Amino acid sequence: MVYKSDIEIAQSAEIKNIREIAKVAGVDETYLEQYGNHKAKVDYNILKNKGEQPDGKLILVTAISPTPAGEGKTTTTVGLADGMRALNKNTIVALREPSLGPVFGVKGGAAGGGYAQVIPMEDINLHFTGDFHAIGAANNLIAAMLDNHIQHGNALGIDTRKITWKRCMDMNDRQLRFIVNGLGGKPNGTPREDGFDITVASEIMAVLCLSSDITDLKERLARIIIGYSYDDKPVTVKDINAHGAAAALLKDALKPNLVQTLEHTPAFIHGGPFANIAHGCNSIMATKIALKLADYVVTEAGFGADLGAEKFLDIKCRICGLKPSAVVIVATVRALKHHGGVAKANLGNENLEALERGLPNLMKHVENITDVYGLPTVVAINRFPTDTEEELKLVEEKCKAVGVNVALSEVWGKGGQGAITLAEEVIRLCDEPSDFRYCYDESLSIEEKIRTIAKRIYGAADINILPPAKKEMDKLTSLGFGNLPICMAKTQYSFSDDATLLGAPKDFILTVRNIKVSAGAGFIVALTGDIMTMPGLPKVPAAERIDVDIEGKISGLF
Repeated sequence: MVYKSDIEIAQSAEIKNIREIAKVAGVDETYLEQYGNHKAKVDYNILKNKGEQPDGKLILVTAISPTPAGEGKTTTTVGLADGMRALNKNTIVALREPSLGPVFGVKGGAAGGGYAQVIPMEDINLHFTGDFHAIGAANNLIAAMLDNHIQHGNALGIDTRKITWKRCMDMNDRQLRFIVNGLGGKPNGTPREDGFDITVASEIMAVLCLSSDITDLKERLARIIIGYSYDDKPVTVKDINAHGAAAALLKDALKPNLVQTLEHTPAFIHGGPFANIAHGCNSIMATKIALKLADYVVTEAGFGADLGAEKFLDIKCRICGLKPSAVVIVATVRALKHHGGVAKANLGNENLEALERGLPNLMKHVENITDVYGLPTVVAINRFPTDTEEELKLVEEKCKAVGVNVALSEVWGKGGQGAITLAEEVIRLCDEPSDFRYCYDESLSIEEKIRTIAKRIYGAADINILPPAKKEMDKLTSLGFGNLPICMAKTQYSFSDDATLLGAPKDFILTVRNIKVSAGAGFIVALTGDIMTMPGLPKVPAAERIDVDIEGKISGLF
């Protein structure tokens, strides 16, 4: 059988005018700002007219620790929403926007796959509506105004050795991680060490995603700490009077984007922080609007439940008072066998022993969601043709032993019809009682909050705070930031800070090498292992396969 690529499926699909999708979603054209015929932004002022309307039920889709075998979390999220629509449930899907870094690198985009995609997939995976460009511009405006302030007298006494604000771009470019700029004499600035983050790791991205309105956005921008003075006092964006201009650049980016799935389910796609170095969730604005419009909202959080789901629950839900009704944990038999030590080339062969060894990874994620957070949960097995009945039976038995049902997901090949069983289970779970609670109390010290996450969510024996991190932790506590939630920067491939420790390692020591505050976003970032805020490209980047023909048709995207 000849399979179509994702982009071939997307390009051959029927796509409706976005006005029709807005009507299905319940968005009056008054609030619709079209970007051509198939994309639109939705004015956040719609919430003022929907304020008295009760929220729908929120469904979080997460996954096991990712592997090269792939798990299909976004694909399952899209297919589940289509499946619920097929059951006549008023459903909207809410996703993050893809970053160009993974698109041109190795991971790929974030528009789903097969017959469970959001479209127009080329636009979504490339420039879309320009949100990332606006975020990069706002970030770099602040950087330019910071250096300009220093150039023209430095009235704030900013210590150039203590500048924490970096420039950013939405591209994997390791060459820009560490740079020296301001060379060429006095007219060209003050020489200093600097660097770039990828746009999705910029605090501006987090601020945009966690802002509830334009006023909140400006207040968060104003609070961002960009460096310290010679007497070690924090310098903020407000101090250099850059918050108003930055907000002006972001005023349209703050509005959620509306598109559709292949089956014409309304889809909000807005914001895109990475989950291994940022908080990994789409915007509060998009989620809140979707909850006012639909009876069910299906959303996802990046990477495994130890990263995206933990941050969704402990940061996003805490900040805006959200409470999920159900959680879906996506896994594949292939990925679990990889966690059991099988090489990628051999994952298509039945191997119950390796599957048994890899299952603790899934069971740890299940335990975290059900026991730590108290949420109703279902495991979705993204089925591959090579999965055997014995392998599927083993996964189901292990999950049922801890009181969690398993549903097969075949959305890649069947679209929404491949998610009917999963959708029925999710609808049932949404009516089940839950006892949602956070992993840690905000009143704990920064160190204790990190220790609690490491022990309860990762399975660590303890944490090791390196001296630079300890010094910064003490300083931030003295400045009044000790009560903020924690955003862990950690490898996505392992519960530990060592990417090679697969499965569910226990009793390891998690090393925290540095701490920084994202005062605008409202959390403390704890950097572990060798995690980078500017990724690099692989030896053979995906960009080498991408092309466009004389008619403007893109090929090789996925």
